[in-house]
Amino acid sequence: MKNTALSAALLAVSVMLGACASSPTNSQVGTAAGAVVGGVAGAALTGGSTVGTVGGAAAGAVIGHEIGKKVK
Repeated sequence: MKNTALSAALLAVSVMLGACASSPTNSQVGTAAGAVVGGVAGAALTGGSTVGTVGGAAAGAVIGHEIGKKVK
């Protein structure tokens, strides 16, 4: 179950980054990295539940986006 959630998160990030025709901005990199880290953390903290993984990925994406905006 954990491997499935992690694989899904990594696939989603790969598709998102692959869709960028130009170099990604700091906000985009922060969003992607935050989503991956948040998804992994959410899965680990909730025992691999889908809700925990998706919730962690969403929270991580928001936090990563905000941090990415502040990095110059």
